[in-house]
Amino acid sequence: MNWESIFSVSLEAIIGSTAIAYALAAIGLNVHFGYTGLLNFGQSAFLGVGAYGIAITVATFGLPLWLGVLVGLLAAVVLALLLGIPTLRLRADYLAIVTIAAAEIIRLFYRATDLRKWTGASDGLQSFSQDFYALNPFAGGKGIDLGLITFTDRELWILVVGWTLVLLSCLVVWLLMSSPWGRVLKAIREDEDAVRSLGKNVFSYKMQSLVLGGVIGALGGFVFALDRAAVQPDTYGTEFTFFAYTIVILGGAARVFGPVVGSMIFWVLLVFIDSALSEASNNKVFPEWFMTTSQAGSVRYILVGLGLILLLIYRPQGIFGDKREVMLDGR
Repeated sequence: MNWESIFSVSLEAIIGSTAIAYALAAIGLNVHFGYTGLLNFGQSAFLGVGAYGIAITVATFGLPLWLGVLVGLLAAVVLALLLGIPTLRLRADYLAIVTIAAAEIIRLFYRATDLRKWTGASDGLQSFSQDFYALNPFAGGKGIDLGLITFTDRELWILVVGWTLVLLSCLVVWLLMSSPWGRVLKAIREDEDAVRSLGKNVFSYKMQSLVLGGVIGALGGFVFALDRAAVQPDTYGTEFTFFAYTIVILGGAARVFGPVVGSMIFWVLLVFIDSALSEASNNKVFPEWFMTTSQAGSVRYILVGLGLILLLIYRPQGIFGDKREVMLDGR
């Protein structure tokens, strides 16, 4: 087995663009679920409107990249308002139902053949990242070689921008959650009736939380789209949100850096197990009746899922979680 190759792709996964995008999605979801107690099952929709905000603005209408960023952020705010206004005054499960349905509606909207000239339908859109990479200060260089892993100048640029966004998002969340505003959110998570009895506008605080988490999620959509220089609607399906929830739970809900560490652990586990199983299957370590190379991708989810089940049983607050904050009951 080629262990060098296995460790190489695994180390790249720890700090790669996919880990960045999911970290941003999970940070936003942590604001919703971890700090406010909102059951948002449509976080993928916020990443989708962010990514398509850039893609449609630049590729379809030929407008500047900076305007596409503003459009994507504005679209995330509008989406949060549309989801929150009819649901946040009701029980938490209504928000869950509406958000998971909205995420599918938006995905199918981008797939619609009648909108192909604007959204590209199921083929998606390309040719919108040139302005972003034109700003690359590493252009023309050889990238960076860290021994087992190497990054080209383009990859290095997206990593610098992406991790900067992650750190800034964590800083904003930490500052806000350490403020009186953040303490009100945590109180709403524990008992919103008690908060309401103290004269606080619970609906307004919930809406602000939904907007903030959605905007941070849209940043993840930017990273995802610019790294791949393409958008495709099926990328932003419901499994994206479920992965983000897994990352929040793994790292520890209501912890500032929990989603970041959770994303890194989640992706390195998936990539390491997939690479190791594929190598083992290619080298006939396992008999074909036990597992073929094409089945390795499914087996990795089984093993990671089993690990998460054990985590919920023995450490329901997550790896870095605090029992005094949020603890999920895995019994």
